[in-house]
Amino acid sequence: MSPPVPGAPPSRRLLDGGPKVQISLDLTTLDDALPTAEIAVRAGVDWLEAGTPLLLGEGLHAVRALRERYPDHPIVADLKTMDAGYLEAEMVFRAGATFVVVMGRAHEHTIREAVRAACAYGRYTMGDVMLCPDKVEAAQQLERWGVDVVIVHIGLDERHAEKGKSPLDDLREIRRAVKLPLQAVGGLSIEQAAACPSLGAPLVVIGAPLVVAEHELKPSADGNQLYETIRAFVHRVKEG
Repeated sequence: MSPPVPGAPPSRRLLDGGPKVQISLDLTTLDDALPTAEIAVRAGVDWLEAGTPLLLGEGLHAVRALRERYPDHPIVADLKTMDAGYLEAEMVFRAGATFVVVMGRAHEHTIREAVRAACAYGRYTMGDVMLCPDKVEAAQQLERWGVDVVIVHIGLDERHAEKGKSPLDDLREIRRAVKLPLQAVGGLSIEQAAACPSLGAPLVVIGAPLVVAEHELKPSADGNQLYETIRAFVHRVKEG
């Protein structure tokens, strides 16, 4: 990606057009994440996500390494920011991230400050409604406060403790309530994830547990199998 113009608002081009496929690199080391990213890019993935485990394990080095190797691919930094919205967003933007994730349960000022940083750097914010008591209201607030994308998310621990919960439970109602692009994330099967554009969530994520061993946080298949899985998934999403 070309560097942003300081003070320029984000271009909308990344969010326009057809469905996008994002791989969530929920791995703990660059030694695992970079080969997986290489396979994903060859298979046609559009966006790369430095997942929370990778950011915890490698810090901003993970974002820098992905940006160095893939200068033209948007990079999502899944910080799950709850405080210091401007500072945290600025740090990942300077490291090369295109998107930062801020939590819908954060203070309004935190969210607005992350948005302010995105505007200052010509980048984007994603607002995650995980654990919000009223996800529809939270999505509407995020839209009012200036985020660019809403993530409809059921977390790992939540879905393990409360069997059967799915981001699809709230997706249709949220789609009716906001105009922003949506992602649906958390425990979806390949079939469910591939169907997300038809349900109004065109920013599609493939990741744990689809191509990552969920508990070990290690690649779940050999390179050829990963490539074929991701390539077939990208084709399904893009061809509808």
